Amino acid sequence: MLVGVLKGAFIFLSDLVRQISMPVEIDFVCAASYGSGTSTSGRVRLTKKLDVDIEGKDVVVVEDIIDTGLTLACLIEYLESFAPRSLRVCALIDKHERRQKKIQADYVGQVIPEGFLVGYGLDYDEHYRNLPEIYHLKL
Repeated sequence: MLVGVLKGAFIFLSDLVRQISMPVEIDFVCAASYGSGTSTSGRVRLTKKLDVDIEGKDVVVVEDIIDTGLTLACLIEYLESFAPRSLRVCALIDKHERRQKKIQADYVGQVIPEGFLVGYGLDYDEHYRNLPEIYHLKL
């Protein structure tokens, strides 16, 4: 079972799922902590909850970027409340610069030391998600 974190992970998840040769279910959750800035508000809002039952299933959370860790920590707690058989995290980018929660991804595409990133699903105030590659945003 793959659980994509909206909105940022949708492009990564679509590319990832096409590389998986075994049957897989997909669902989405939506969580937000940034609003329109480049730093977290510190509050995580879950704006879309699961539609499918994950009890007893092997679940992989597919995230675009792990930054502060606040959003992912909240999502892990939420998903664990449904008693999945296993819960793993797959992140396209792991960025430690502003980490506030001790979060460890099981699968990581790239470790980035710093910077605000946009493109390939990553946004700044809902802009730049459509860029075909990942860029450092300079304000």
